[in-house]
Amino acid sequence: MEISGIISAIVIGIVIGVLGRLVVPGRQRIGILWTILVGIIAALIGSAIAGAFDVADTKGIDWVEWLIQIGLAALGVAALDRSKARR
Repeated sequence: MEISGIISAIVIGIVIGVLGRLVVPGRQRIGILWTILVGIIAALIGSAIAGAFDVADTKGIDWVEWLIQIGLAALGVAALDRSKARR
């Protein structure tokens, strides 16, 4: 992976993580680095799921892929927040 791929993964992870965090109601007790990490993972898994359903490459903006990624990020943020709350 080249440096441009790493940078784009971080930028997409930030966007997806923040959007996923905004979807989850209430205050989350996780830091920005965890949010970015959850966003990167959600972006990668969401892209794979969208590819499996053949909705990853469409003309224009890939809204379905974005919704899958944001939904996964919201689930990841909520799960991580719940695990931090138990400690």
